[in-house]
Amino acid sequence: MRALGFDVRSAADAGEAAALLAGVPASHRVALVDPRFVGHVHALRLGLTDPRFAAATVPGALTVQPGAREALLRAMERTAAAVGAGLPVTASEGPARAEDRTIPGRIALALESGDTAVQRPELGSLTATVPTTPEELAAARTAVAAVDDEAVRLRSAVKAHDGFFTTHFISPYSRYIARWCARRGLTPNQVTTASLITALIAAGCAATGTRAGFVAAGLLLLLSFVLDCTDGQLARYSLQYSTMGAWLDATFDRAKEYAYYAGLAIGASHSDGGDDVWALALGAMVLQACRHVVDFSFNEANHDAVSNTSPTAALSDRLDSVGWTVWLRRMIVLPIGERWAMIAVLTAVTTPRIVFYALLVGCSLAACYTTAGRLLRSLTRKARRTDRAARALADLADSGPLAQTLAALVRRPGGGFTAPLLALVGSGLMIAAALLAPFGSWWPVAAAALYAVLAALAVSRPLKGALDWLVPPFFRAAEYCTVLALAARSGVPHAVPAAFGLVAAVAYHHYDTVYRIRGGTGAPPQWLVRTVLGHEGRTLVVALFAAVLTAHSDFTTALTALAVAVALVVTVESIRFWVSSSAPAVHDEGELA
Repeated sequence: MRALGFDVRSAADAGEAAALLAGVPASHRVALVDPRFVGHVHALRLGLTDPRFAAATVPGALTVQPGAREALLRAMERTAAAVGAGLPVTASEGPARAEDRTIPGRIALALESGDTAVQRPELGSLTATVPTTPEELAAARTAVAAVDDEAVRLRSAVKAHDGFFTTHFISPYSRYIARWCARRGLTPNQVTTASLITALIAAGCAATGTRAGFVAAGLLLLLSFVLDCTDGQLARYSLQYSTMGAWLDATFDRAKEYAYYAGLAIGASHSDGGDDVWALALGAMVLQACRHVVDFSFNEANHDAVSNTSPTAALSDRLDSVGWTVWLRRMIVLPIGERWAMIAVLTAVTTPRIVFYALLVGCSLAACYTTAGRLLRSLTRKARRTDRAARALADLADSGPLAQTLAALVRRPGGGFTAPLLALVGSGLMIAAALLAPFGSWWPVAAAALYAVLAALAVSRPLKGALDWLVPPFFRAAEYCTVLALAARSGVPHAVPAAFGLVAAVAYHHYDTVYRIRGGTGAPPQWLVRTVLGHEGRTLVVALFAAVLTAHSDFTTALTALAVAVALVVTVESIRFWVSSSAPAVHDEGELA
């Protein structure tokens, strides 16, 4: 117990334990452990030190966070009274909990009956028991000796469902790096930061435009990915979960990849002969960001859906029993491990243009595969979306003041597919105008105005339809592709790099929204969404820039100013929120992509 960070005190009974607890500072986690406990240290670690849960228990041991201290004291009083009278602690105490008749186990039941959730971690091959006879004691000690506690801890540090490249080429040794870091007191956030710095150095090497720089960039990108795997494994190995850590891990992954794209684009322009691949770099970022929002939107729409029946899902479950299909399907989606490995190798041996071609082709095929599967699941399942899911989709839509005002005045027609249809039509018209109208034309402005109206109609009712999860991805595609098309077709010097910066700033805002929702803290405040104008407002502003600022460099200056303004507002508010957030500690296993 001392090795796990607890100050150990002995109590003869529950009453004395309550008296001892009264002297412990209110800000400290406390634990109750039966002195007869026999088991693995890691079993106790899982049960008593995980910061994500207000209360947790394993047989013979119970812990609570400061927020559940009062509930613990009440549960202890109930338990002491029930034990003294020879009665069950709760009416629900039955055979399902009969294996843990210890005082900590019965207090855990009392906590649950008082509406305090108690986590019971899966121990697998680990032992945690309170023997009451010599025979049980001997058996427990034999079970403890038969299982290598440290080997189990190392195995459990690796993410359960990961990509082929990560599972077979990174995790076999990165788990040992995680243990090395844990033994030296390093935190997951420090490793995450080291991964970011390594990736930024890789981007700097790529920006040199030399073959040696490209080779170094590829090697450093792989090292950054090893560290990226290590931080999560370190968090699981040492149970150092935190809201801040989950946000840093997710946000830095995006920052590393997109900074590397920029480094490649700069390097291409500095290479022999010079090659302008900024449009390809921006296209790759747009495609990857849209892939992510499809993942996020679909998952949020079905996070707590009532019922989950789908022939497509059933087929997927059956295929999971055939090992090689699992790996094939994970590789097809081009997850982060496979994607970064491909980028690193191609950077070292080819050119930035080929790297981006490969990314665009590979990510397009992956997007088609995953989106088709999700469409089939949505159309064939019988599920009822909840108010929470509809709220999450509305937050992901990122509607600004213009769309919110229009949505309050008009309502879309009824029908299960009207929302995604309106979003699709509006997005298609906007992208078509940006691609086909001459630069400086007012047609994109008119299309942006119509897009704002259709976008408002799409979100004017709760998004509870089978395909309503497509609405946020359509909006992302409209905004990002409009910026890309107008900048690429403008012919204005440096317009595309400025557009890259703008899309990166807006994408950060959208990722931040996702991670706030996942952390259970809700979307960013409405003042922030209104300040950065929402997706429809920004699209209209960029279209106006393209129509009005046709003079040399004016369009680039306007895009740069908008990018800086959005970046400042969203990053300052985001950092303020996450640093001061009181959200519960989390560890997000994340999407493969």
